Amino acid sequence: MVTRCVWNGGAVDVTRASAEVAAARRVTVLTGAGVSTGSGIPDFRDPDGAALLEPDLATYLADAEVRRVAWRARLDHPVWAAAPNPAHRALVDLEGSGRLRSLLTQNVDGLHQRAGSTSVVELHGTIRETSCLVCGARGPMSAALDRVRSGDADPACRECGGVLRSATVSFGQPLDADVLRAARTAALDCDLLLVAGTSLLVAPAADLVGLAARAGATVVICNAEPTPYDALAAAVVRDPVDRVLPELVAAPVIESNRPVRTWGDPSTW
Repeated sequence: MVTRCVWNGGAVDVTRASAEVAAARRVTVLTGAGVSTGSGIPDFRDPDGAALLEPDLATYLADAEVRRVAWRARLDHPVWAAAPNPAHRALVDLEGSGRLRSLLTQNVDGLHQRAGSTSVVELHGTIRETSCLVCGARGPMSAALDRVRSGDADPACRECGGVLRSATVSFGQPLDADVLRAARTAALDCDLLLVAGTSLLVAPAADLVGLAARAGATVVICNAEPTPYDALAAAVVRDPVDRVLPELVAAPVIESNRPVRTWGDPSTW
């Protein structure tokens, strides 16, 4: 039976969620925009609930003015002034416990890495790098932004002269196949999927929850609003994740000598 653990007027009942995290031996985490709102990064959304990352590729390629507007927006993006918050740091602590299988994030801000996480899979890419749409060359976003500040309103690729953009996934653009494969493997190879700060409205990231549940993993969802996958969760916590995650991660670990067996374990195939 699903137990929903809800923050209610300051009275917290996260007992079930804490117990599930404490008992987990191999945890995969899936994070979304709600993890970074506490760092001052707004949860930019379109009417369909998808985080707005970049203009669509066809328009961006065809219209130089669209690119110039995009570069000005990148200059002022709140990510450059943002710092990791307690939610990011809690996941660093989880990794330090030796129980984190993988940290899958839909965020492009790089704050998990800045906090100290090393097992990060960036599903939607990163705003901290550029990518050429012609030759695929990557480079630091900071270098491209320096060129914009110096008067180059639409900086071209230094390698081939092609069109540069941030190394993020535009809405409707497919995820990198290797990245998606790594994420699906992590969802199959955990005994707990901890979801934090995502509405789970955008596929294929949202599909990872059902995949993990079908493989036998326990699911815990921490999100301020309902998600389509709440019914699959053993616990649902409704509160800002920068308050919830530190509490869940701080729960004393329940030791067990029982082997962890998942669909990611070849011995179970």
